[in-house]
Amino acid sequence: MSKIILFFVCLLGWGFVAEAQSIPSLRTQGVATQLIVDGKPYLMLAGELHNSACSNVEYMDSVWPRMKQLNMNTILAPVSWELIEPEEGTFDFTLVDAMIQGAEKSNIKLVILWFASWKNGGSIYMPSWVKKDYKRFPRAMNQEGTSIEILSTFGEESMKADANAFVAFMKYLRERDRNHTILMVQIENEMGILNTIRDFSPAANKAFNGPIPQELSAYLTKNKGRLTPELQKVWSENGSKTTGTWEEVFGRSTLNINDWKSLSFYTEELFMAYHYARYVGYIAQAGKKEHPIPLFVNAWLKGPDYPWTGRFPGGGPLPQVMDMWKCAAPAVDFLSPDIYVPHFREVVEQYNRQGNPMFIPETRGGDVGASRVLWAIGEHNIMGFSPFGIDRFRRMPASPSASGSSADPLASTYELLDGMSELILQHQGKGTMRGILVEKESPKQTFELGNYLITADASMSQLLETSPAGGLIIRLGSDEYIVIGRNLNVRFAPKTPGDLPLIGIDKVYEGVFRNGVWTPGRLLNGDETHCSTFSGTGLKMPGLSIQRITLYRYK
Repeated sequence: MSKIILFFVCLLGWGFVAEAQSIPSLRTQGVATQLIVDGKPYLMLAGELHNSACSNVEYMDSVWPRMKQLNMNTILAPVSWELIEPEEGTFDFTLVDAMIQGAEKSNIKLVILWFASWKNGGSIYMPSWVKKDYKRFPRAMNQEGTSIEILSTFGEESMKADANAFVAFMKYLRERDRNHTILMVQIENEMGILNTIRDFSPAANKAFNGPIPQELSAYLTKNKGRLTPELQKVWSENGSKTTGTWEEVFGRSTLNINDWKSLSFYTEELFMAYHYARYVGYIAQAGKKEHPIPLFVNAWLKGPDYPWTGRFPGGGPLPQVMDMWKCAAPAVDFLSPDIYVPHFREVVEQYNRQGNPMFIPETRGGDVGASRVLWAIGEHNIMGFSPFGIDRFRRMPASPSASGSSADPLASTYELLDGMSELILQHQGKGTMRGILVEKESPKQTFELGNYLITADASMSQLLETSPAGGLIIRLGSDEYIVIGRNLNVRFAPKTPGDLPLIGIDKVYEGVFRNGVWTPGRLLNGDETHCSTFSGTGLKMPGLSIQRITLYRYK
């Protein structure tokens, strides 16, 4: 009898292990971090719904088929605290269940956005019982001591109530989502302090004027010389202290009344970042005990016209305070940028450091997005790309053909990327793939890949006035490359000018990937390629296409 019991105990244990292994997770490959779904790497060709889309089942019934028309394999969809816990301790997951059912029926994966304590800096998605009890759930205060409609990060009851709701939600996902439709969860949305440089509530003032937390002191000591450049600079300038108040360790704010762009409240931003991260880290840790899928946070970025904390949500997970988040929220797997500012390339580069996995949960779509997604995948090994508000169209264009000329530009690009995603994922992090992005400010890009110096520019320079040109290139062999590009010229040359032997085109095929298998189309030559001393050697890619080139050398 004991052997039979032991057998069933082992069987149950194996079942738990198999379940844990199949839960979405993160895994590194070279310098890349990949999302693993059902044991395989997964590239999210995604879009984010409007904030209120999932509050109504009938509305969502019309959304699912339109998402398939846009060739999206993943949707970012909100779940709000006020809808799942209308009364404290009473949970209703009807809308969540309908969301999962709709996604499963449409063969679409989900990333859930947890709208709870904060959304776009404000506290507007919390239940009425939280909104109205401002003594139990205190608000942040401005410098005049006036409350603002933002939950204070120092409200312990607020943090615990949010965590209790999140734990109930994650437990429901673990029990309900057996098909692993939900890949990740974003905790809160674009959190941070607004309209004041920091929280000036009594609890916040006490913390700001008291010693920095021991946890932060230990982090600074351990990571000295490996901090982000922004933090390393101010910390070094103030003597690299590990004890003292926030201003003693990181310096006092500066104010130039003659130049508003010279305002600096970096110490206040570091302070708020630590406490936002502590609050969110508590929620993340509690949620992962129920269902350990990847968790992340997103940021409203600072821009040229609002460069200091309070003008943008100060303390949110921005690159200049990345260390505060890594210190105080280790249960959060990565930080992500919502990119609407012009300097897209710079933002991605700022987030792709210190081992931070790359995902872009909100950005622009259309022509701009179609070029940027190619560059970001090729250059920064992103796990996914997600323009905002993709449910805004009541009618979608027809599913694009390989040429994609008459369809939504991002949908066309997603279609081609989906076919070759297996190849892309094989090459992520290995140094055999690069991204291309040529814009009005940088109309030419040059880099080395394998045995060649590669130069890219726009197929028609006037296109850069309205939209960038983009692409990604993969090295398949010593003389063979595959390129997916939009409005590009891609030329190959010796690494050193004048080197011999010379370079010629053996073959160029345009084609597509179907179910991961390369299907060649036309063999291009003559006017369809660059094959002269004058114009260089390489590819012409007006519009959107995939081309496979084999080169040869001669004297």
